[in-house]
Amino acid sequence: MLTRRTSLIAAAAAALAFAAGPGSAQTVVGVTDTSIKIGNIMPYSGPASAYGQIGETIGKYFEMVNANGGVNGRMIEYISYDDAYSPPKTVEQARKLVESDEVALIFQPLGTPPNSAIHKYMNAKKVPHLFVATGATKWGDPENFPWTMGWQPNYQTEAKIYAQYILDNMPNAKVGILFQNDDYGKDYLKGFKDGLGDKTSLIVAELPYEVADPTVDSQIISLKASGADVFFNITTPKFAAQAIKKAHEIGWKPTQFLNNVSSSVGSVLKPAGLEASVDIITAGYQMDPTDPQFADHPEMVAWRDFMNKYHPSGDQTSSFTAYGYAVAATLEQVLKQAGDDLSRENIMKEAANLRQVRIPLLLPGVTVSTSPTDFYPIESMRLQKFNGTTYELFGDVIAAESS
Repeated sequence: MLTRRTSLIAAAAAALAFAAGPGSAQTVVGVTDTSIKIGNIMPYSGPASAYGQIGETIGKYFEMVNANGGVNGRMIEYISYDDAYSPPKTVEQARKLVESDEVALIFQPLGTPPNSAIHKYMNAKKVPHLFVATGATKWGDPENFPWTMGWQPNYQTEAKIYAQYILDNMPNAKVGILFQNDDYGKDYLKGFKDGLGDKTSLIVAELPYEVADPTVDSQIISLKASGADVFFNITTPKFAAQAIKKAHEIGWKPTQFLNNVSSSVGSVLKPAGLEASVDIITAGYQMDPTDPQFADHPEMVAWRDFMNKYHPSGDQTSSFTAYGYAVAATLEQVLKQAGDDLSRENIMKEAANLRQVRIPLLLPGVTVSTSPTDFYPIESMRLQKFNGTTYELFGDVIAAESS
């Protein structure tokens, strides 16, 4: 698989800018009079490779932007490298992007462990580490890490929503938890326990797994044996599908809560088995491409037109392709606000100056807002249950305070 993806249009723009000689914008790292260079790190291979669809879709979105004249007249040169969800490889790729490719920013690098590995580096270098693809709570710490910002709702807030639902609707639940044994899994686990408050005794089993593990079958068997009648599945896509499938195979039928990062119908529930996935509950903040209620929504129609024209091989049942489109639109908005000042400082300033922006494909009622003291762009979610074909929303939009 190619590890570097660049738009031919962007490459041509960069060549033209070089030929034109020095311009005022060329004094800004990663920016010329006619282009801006954006870096990305994504697991196109390895245990989290299902997320590679996000990076691919972002690249296609920028191709569309360039075909329409770019942002404020500048073409986007998008450079995306594979780190295989391996933190040491993430460090290597980040250094390459910053020190060799000299990108203006690194956008949407994926995963809590990979981003943790470059967190201090990006801030020491004062390079925007923007809209990282992970909901870990620590990405919203502008006082200590002013160059790093998340995008999606943070994991602890999401986990508290599930805990509150259980307390309200299943006060005598016996909860079994499977979690990835790293910062990502532990962040969800902390939020869930915080949400339960003095009712953490409802948890009868919590079992970890490692990303290098071949399967989580043994953990699912143990969770069933614990007597749990509620299952909180804190896993990345590969393991989420395994867990759902194994539970079905052994006849374990708890009420299942699945973390949002693995809620994709196309990438998780289909491989697990649609029948095995019936009644799974998750919290969402973006429209599901498989949900018929949004089929004729103007934003969904525009997304399908985009997919058909620029990304025809992309999966139109996957929330990951929809996610890539939405987060790329958010960066486009930031760059538009930045105007001709595309310095790293001003890019971060504008990223922290989003005021109830409507981003395509977010659920109705969900907007993006940031400030110099609030680096959590999306803070609203809504519960939804899988019916065997698509998710059905229920309840109101929950605007939770970030942890």
